[in-house]
Amino acid sequence: MWALDPRTHHLNHGSFGAVPLEVLERQTEWRERWEANPTAFISNDLQPALDEARQSVSEFLGADSDGLVFVRNVSTGVASVIRSIEPFLEAGDELLTTAQDYNAVRQMLEYSAERHEAKVVVAEVPFPVESPNQVTEAVLSKAGPRTKLAIIDHITSPTALIYPVREMVAALEPHVPVLVDGAHGPGQIALDVDEIGASWYTGNLHKWTCAPKGSAFLHARADRRPETVPTVISHGRNAPMPEIGDRYRLLFDWLGTDDFSQWLVVPDALSAVGALEPGGWAALRKRNHELILAARRLLASSVGSKLPAPDEMIGTMAAIRLPDRGGEHPGGELSPLMDDLIDAGFETLVMNWPSWPSQLLRVSAHHYNRLEEYEALAKVLGTLLDAE
Repeated sequence: MWALDPRTHHLNHGSFGAVPLEVLERQTEWRERWEANPTAFISNDLQPALDEARQSVSEFLGADSDGLVFVRNVSTGVASVIRSIEPFLEAGDELLTTAQDYNAVRQMLEYSAERHEAKVVVAEVPFPVESPNQVTEAVLSKAGPRTKLAIIDHITSPTALIYPVREMVAALEPHVPVLVDGAHGPGQIALDVDEIGASWYTGNLHKWTCAPKGSAFLHARADRRPETVPTVISHGRNAPMPEIGDRYRLLFDWLGTDDFSQWLVVPDALSAVGALEPGGWAALRKRNHELILAARRLLASSVGSKLPAPDEMIGTMAAIRLPDRGGEHPGGELSPLMDDLIDAGFETLVMNWPSWPSQLLRVSAHHYNRLEEYEALAKVLGTLLDAE
């Protein structure tokens, strides 16, 4: 079903996802349809196809379809929101994030703050962590009257923790607008974007829902749509298409010539991956969740590390602490151990986190994974760590 190399243990689904072969074939069909009649496709076929895909994705996410637009990735979604709030930033204002945020998001916040003499405020969420309440308390303690935007991960990238976003959004909104960084949310956990109630929610569709690379979404709450703009302003700003509704969707749908096929096949990915288990997506999430819990217990035990978070904060991806490295800092965010594991046939993520010499191993579980793969990883990991 997958294009993955069978000679490798693919335990890093969370970084880049994997696309079913039938979805790749469907994507090729869309591309061929466009190339056969480019003008007719853009003029007559694309917008209805986008709207149909939008409706399918909205139903899967529990989101109002009028607020959902496709973007290339979560970084683009975050950048769009930051661009949208920049006109309201003044010197001394604050942009709130956490110590477990994604590096690209932090850089966007720092760049915007520098341009407007604002300040990035970082909530020091503990890791290891004992309960979701510690996350909520850490974030709320840093919010104040000058906070113009809070970016909260739904599932963190380095530590793979599920944050209690509903509770934090309820406490912060409407005084502090919240953007939920849901890069790892769709497909990994059950979602109801409207129930979460954040001003914005952006998530990747190429990760756990297994759509092609370049497929993600941004959802804006109704009251935020008039002020939300893409990073690129193009034809959508003055296109005379009243049937689209408000200008918000039109701004994002028409950014210029691009490959739209990855968005058009998201419904195919949702259908194909949801059919992998008899109980559909709920059964698939349960199966993957149980597998990753078993895998993290096994790996943590093999390296003598305590579980850093309760099971309730884990989805289908988990991180454990490894023994500190010795020697000089290798530079960058990734540990040299990651290259050693790749050479041994294991795709994982090993980070120098929060900083050298500390190391964090993150593994994922999807339908193509089996517990025996993590058992094999534990053996190789022990050998490599002993050799350091």
